[in-house]
Amino acid sequence: MTAFGRPPEQRVFSVGDVVATRNRLLDGYMGSVWVEGEISNLKIPASGHAYFTLVGPGRQGSAAVDVVLWRSILAHVRVRLEDGRRVRVYGRPGIYEKAGRFQLYGQRVREAGVGDRLEALAALRRRLEADGLLDPARKRPLPFLPRRIGVVTSKTGAALRDVVAVTRARCPVPILVAHARVQGDGAAEELRRALERIVAEPDVDVVILGRGGGSMEDLWAFNDEALARAVAESPVPVISAVGHEVDVAATDWVADVRAATPSQAAELAVPDAAEIAARFDEIRDRLAAAVTRAAVDRDTRLRELRLRLAHRGERLGAEERRRLDGLATRLARCHPGRRLGRHRVALEDLRARLGRTMRARLHRARLGLQTAEVSLCRTGETLTAPARRRLSAAEAALSALDPRAVLARGYAIALDAEGRAVTDAGTLSTGDRLALLLARGRAAVTVEHAEPDGWAERSDRPRGP
Repeated sequence: MTAFGRPPEQRVFSVGDVVATRNRLLDGYMGSVWVEGEISNLKIPASGHAYFTLVGPGRQGSAAVDVVLWRSILAHVRVRLEDGRRVRVYGRPGIYEKAGRFQLYGQRVREAGVGDRLEALAALRRRLEADGLLDPARKRPLPFLPRRIGVVTSKTGAALRDVVAVTRARCPVPILVAHARVQGDGAAEELRRALERIVAEPDVDVVILGRGGGSMEDLWAFNDEALARAVAESPVPVISAVGHEVDVAATDWVADVRAATPSQAAELAVPDAAEIAARFDEIRDRLAAAVTRAAVDRDTRLRELRLRLAHRGERLGAEERRRLDGLATRLARCHPGRRLGRHRVALEDLRARLGRTMRARLHRARLGLQTAEVSLCRTGETLTAPARRRLSAAEAALSALDPRAVLARGYAIALDAEGRAVTDAGTLSTGDRLALLLARGRAAVTVEHAEPDGWAERSDRPRGP
């Protein structure tokens, strides 16, 4: 008897039943498993599916299992598939019904030995975290509009082309490239040196470090501890853009910003000029609307205050007017003009009275003066008569003694050079010049002959022949 309850020679299965039964048995016994081996006979036809054989050691020397990766699965595989590469494939074992061939329907693919690398990467993360390099507080913000962008990547890779294209489309900013290999032996050291060179440039405000997608082995250079610490110590913000969105590297942990792709890194590094312009337009419109509202509010408030001020001014004005009217009345009574008028009238009265008094006194003084003048004249004539007589006698005597009276009778006075009268002919010499003073005028003469004391004798002699 068999498990189906019938003798073997009486139970007949179809090929489909056998295949279906074996598949159910495999699912129930194994389920999905990881299978490790070396890729062989890789084929990817136009359908986009991948077919290859995993080859590895078996009980009788070697073993092989066919693997199928459907196109939808292959699109998410990050391991580069090539003959000779050792990988691990996670999938469901089954039998292909049309060929009756056992094969593995793959769902994920990893590189062989990835577990050791993951363990090393986890240990690196713990060391970086212990040093505080994963602390979100130390992350620096990106500059809004950098003067120049530094890019550390391969100059021949697609990552650089993506960064340049996105930057030019969004907001053209100068780009400085520091070339370095992004995979293989020595790539991590080249990346570190390129990063150190580019952050030393004075006008580089932000750096993009990254590459395009690939397998874990391809991206392993970005898990280097020295490179990760160089990123953390960079004096300018660093954007790490390694692989695709699902890929994560050590540089992503310590970078200031992590981008899913190099294109997204460029979007994060520079603003969109069109968005900035639109934002400015929006701010301008909002500002204009706010200014308009503020102006309307202020105008309304001003009108209200003006009305309130007018009402209050009217009340205050009425009170002030009454107060001013009272002050004006008091001021009118005390006005200097009125007082001045009263004083002017009094002054005119005093002036008239003073005039009359002065004229009366002046008239009396004039009468008294005239009387005193007549009396004085009489008294003067009486008192001066003897004096006049004595004066006349003295005048007559004086006239008799006046030399000019003698000169008038024909005499002359001789004067020497010094103006002294000459009285002695003995003092004269022939040639002396004398001045004769006459009754009218004078004359100059020269002495021809002088006879001292002989004038009296000759004067008695008769003149003529």
